[in-house]
Amino acid sequence: MIERGASTAQVDPPAGAPAKPVTPPRAAPARKKGGFLGSSNGRKAVMAVTGAVLVLFLVGHMVGNLKAFLGADSFNEYATFLRTMGAPLLTYRVALTVVEVVLAVAIVLHMWAAITLARRAGRARPVKYAARRKSQANGYAVHTMRYGGVIVLLFVVYHLLDLTIGVVNPAGWGGTPYERLVASFAPERWWVTAFYVVGVVMVGLHLRHGLWSALQTLGLASGRSHRPLKAAAAAVSAVLVLGFLVVPVAVMIGVIK
Repeated sequence: MIERGASTAQVDPPAGAPAKPVTPPRAAPARKKGGFLGSSNGRKAVMAVTGAVLVLFLVGHMVGNLKAFLGADSFNEYATFLRTMGAPLLTYRVALTVVEVVLAVAIVLHMWAAITLARRAGRARPVKYAARRKSQANGYAVHTMRYGGVIVLLFVVYHLLDLTIGVVNPAGWGGTPYERLVASFAPERWWVTAFYVVGVVMVGLHLRHGLWSALQTLGLASGRSHRPLKAAAAAVSAVLVLGFLVVPVAVMIGVIK
């Protein structure tokens, strides 16, 4: 007589037979918090895109500044063009305001991505290395990106108050853009030129490291392309630094007046 439930009861294997391995249940795949932007790759992409926007702005701004060598009329026409872009389709200063908003958003996102990536890297490696490693990450670049970013921010704020708004400029808001430029970097205001030089150099160092990091992230800076691309990042940064510095120095020594 077969007892109830005996047909479904577990049967022990014969003595000496290998035990059948038990397969553990599959764990549900972990969901990524925050999606693409929550990942390190997503935030690096944000840094790359916003960095490209800022670089394009710097190139255009540098070219416009160089018009000061063509005289007051050329420089003032350039300043007027910035405020009348898109006319007559767009009214006065609409396009420039859009550009300013895009730049502000790009700066905020760039800083957010940089800060959060740095914090994430710190949490991943809470214990410092026992010995210092000679690498770009542990060299000047870290200090440039951290403290240089603060200097750049202060420089941008003063630059806007001086040449754009005019509240700290001797020519004031009523002066023309060319008059504010000459008044700002006059020989007696050498300290303004010195601060401008420090700020622009910090921008260049920041840009050099940012371009090089972007090339590494994209996987382009490897093998034979390592040195040429590193040199290209340094060259682009140097051109921008010289392009921005030549105007205030020319004003200070009397070439532009």
